[in-house]
Amino acid sequence: MKNNVIPFLLLMTFSSAFAQKKFKTPPYLKVGDSIAIIAPAGILKNKEETIQKAKELAESWGLKVVLGKNLFNQNNHFSGTDDERTQDFQEALDNKNIKAIWAARGGYGSVRILDKLDFTKFKNSPKWVIGYSDITAFHTHIHTLKVETIHGMMGTNLGEKPEDIIETISSFKKALFGEEIAYSIPSSIYNRVGISGKSGQVVEGQIIGGNISILASMLGSKSQINTDEKILFIEEIGEYKYAVDRMLQSLKRARYFTKVKAVVVGDMSRIKANSTEWGSSIEQLILDVLPKDIPVLFNFPAGHEPDNRALIFGSKVLLTIGTGIEQSTLKFLK
Repeated sequence: MKNNVIPFLLLMTFSSAFAQKKFKTPPYLKVGDSIAIIAPAGILKNKEETIQKAKELAESWGLKVVLGKNLFNQNNHFSGTDDERTQDFQEALDNKNIKAIWAARGGYGSVRILDKLDFTKFKNSPKWVIGYSDITAFHTHIHTLKVETIHGMMGTNLGEKPEDIIETISSFKKALFGEEIAYSIPSSIYNRVGISGKSGQVVEGQIIGGNISILASMLGSKSQINTDEKILFIEEIGEYKYAVDRMLQSLKRARYFTKVKAVVVGDMSRIKANSTEWGSSIEQLILDVLPKDIPVLFNFPAGHEPDNRALIFGSKVLLTIGTGIEQSTLKFLK
C-alpha cells in the first residue's frame, strides 16, 4: 500500500499542474497587421454601413482589414449557409497573415459550424478570436485548446451612439494591442465577499466564461470548459428569470461552481417579466444558485449594453470585490 502512495501523489500533483496550465497568449497586434471581419452566426441585414465603420475604425489604428467572402450572404436566419460561414472562418484561421478574427455580430449559429472547423494550424500559431454573446461557443472551444480570446465588441456595435461606446472601443483597442487594462466600477449592494466577510476581498485567477445560454448549451460536449480554480464571468439577455435559473441550475449540477474562485456578473439585459411573478431580483436569483462561500461581483460593464468592456478570457486577473461605497476593481496581469 505504502509503495503506491508516492506515485499516486506525484500523479495527482502532475494532473493538477496540467489542469492549471497557462493559456497561450496570441501575439498582440501592431501597426500593419491584418484583421479579418467575418459573420459566423446571425444575418447582417442592412448592416453594410455599420461594418464599413468597423473597417474604418480598425484602419484608423493602422490595421489592414480583410472582409470575409461570404460576410453579407443571407440564408434565412444566418449570414450565409453553414458551409459558407465555415469557409470564411476556416480561411481566417489558416491564413498566417491574419492576426485576429473579429466577429461582425453574434445572434445564433456559431455552434452549427463549430465541429466543421479544423483548429490544427490555429493551435500551432494562435491568433485572437473576438466577440461576445453567441461567440461564446468559440471562446469555450478555444479555451479547451488553452488559448486566450477576447470577449469584446463586435462590428455591429459601431451602430451605437458614439458617445455611448467610448469605453467599449478604448478597452477593445487596449486588449488587441496588449496595453494595460484595469477597471474600477461602483460596488453593487448585492456584491458578496464569500466566507471571509471582509469588504475589499481580493481574488486572483484566470477569467473565463461568457453568455449563460451558450455556456449551458456546451455542457457534455468537447467544448465544455473547466471552471476549477477559475474566475467565471457570466452575462445574459432577453431571458425569463425562470430560464436563467434553469440554466444556472444546469451549470451547478455540472459542477461549474464547485471549485470556482469567484463569479463576475456582467449585464443581465432585457430580462423578461414572468407571467407568474418570480419573487426576487435577478441578482438574488444568481446568489441563491451559487454556493455561499463563492465571492460574487455584480454590475460589471460587459455584455449586451453599449458600455461593453473588453475581457481577455484565459488571462490572469486580480479582482477586488468592494461593498458599500468602495469601488470594485478588475486588473489584468501579465
